[in-house]
Amino acid sequence: FDRAVKLSHYIHSLSSEMFNEFDERYAQGRGFIAKAINSCHTSSLTTPEDKEQAQQIHHEDLLNLVLSVLRSWNDPLLHLVSEVQRIKEAPDTILWKAMEIEEQNKRLLDGMEKIVGRVHPGDLGNEVYSRWSGLPSLQLADEDSRLFAFYNLLHCLRRDSHKIDSYLKLLKCRLIHDSHC
Repeated sequence: FDRAVKLSHYIHSLSSEMFNEFDERYAQGRGFIAKAINSCHTSSLTTPEDKEQAQQIHHEDLLNLVLSVLRSWNDPLLHLVSEVQRIKEAPDTILWKAMEIEEQNKRLLDGMEKIVGRVHPGDLGNEVYSRWSGLPSLQLADEDSRLFAFYNLLHCLRRDSHKIDSYLKLLKCRLIHDSHC
């Protein structure tokens, strides 16, 4: 569980850095943030609004929620890596972070499936995840629209990686430290 928490924290840090770098380089003065609110592909997954709500959720449901969010990012991260290379003068750091996040997300999902298997042998959690249909947006000819699609995806990645990090810290506290954190 320790490794999962460290990994989720690392993924969230990279996601935040990548978002901030993209924001500074491509989004300044374009009004992207106003349009990006509530348009994440994972919005269909019911997630707790805050820490208090998260604490009310049974640990099995929280584990399944973590799996669902991680699975929901497999496809978008794969395409993020391939499409970010097509952005004009995209810095290597953004490409490296996208590749690293994709790789680490797979490792974290793998690790979480093992944890769920240990907590509940024979149960790999639900297969629920939110489908992403944003690839055409990342391939638009209009640069402004394409950059907004990237901005939105990175905004959502930062948001979801923060949620996963928070849920895993809460679960670690509950399951490992018997809620004495």
